[in-house]
Amino acid sequence: MSNTPLFNDRTQAGERLAEVVQATLIKQASASEIKPVPIVYALPRGGLEVAAPVARVLHCPLTILVAKKISHPENPELAIGAVTACGSVIWEQSRRLSQRNNWRSHTALDTAVNQAKSLEAKLSVACPQVNTEGAIAIIVDDGIATGMTMAVAAVAIRKRSPAEIWLCAPVAPLRLVPWLHQWGDRVIVLATPEPFASVSNFYQEFPQLETKEALMYLQLAQEE
Repeated sequence: MSNTPLFNDRTQAGERLAEVVQATLIKQASASEIKPVPIVYALPRGGLEVAAPVARVLHCPLTILVAKKISHPENPELAIGAVTACGSVIWEQSRRLSQRNNWRSHTALDTAVNQAKSLEAKLSVACPQVNTEGAIAIIVDDGIATGMTMAVAAVAIRKRSPAEIWLCAPVAPLRLVPWLHQWGDRVIVLATPEPFASVSNFYQEFPQLETKEALMYLQLAQEE
């Protein structure tokens, strides 16, 4: 049945995702002499709770890449693009393409950039130093609804010359999977239910993750 909870909470979803990511890494490593080091990039804040078990199982660094949607000037719930704290940006490519040159859209872009930079400043203090060059960058979120923040995160990571970019989430719309392959070298999604209303519908518990909780996941990851 559509919109039936698939996961108890983000931690359980992360543990299930970790199993699949680990198995995929092992299979890939056995077929190649080159074994790049994995780095897990969480999309905060909710993505950190899912990403933490992935990094733990892979015994690799857990860090963040902050991406925010660019909201439509007249409808805050509607995304017309996405941007990262470092300034990478993508715009929705269909009927709202003309919004790029609209001054209100640029105002929305500035707002999203400022939000991303603010969150990054709060969380980066607990992030380890990582070298993405030649690594497998595993980008993790708690779910994919439009794919924009995941895509713009991949754009930002690509500039750091990783060996591969993996886009990973517990749940996403089936129709988005082919589109996601444009941005990542590998896409790992545990469930692709249709119709797809909201990521939260597929979790029994889906509370908003506070910044202090996000910091806790990053700090615990460095202690392990």
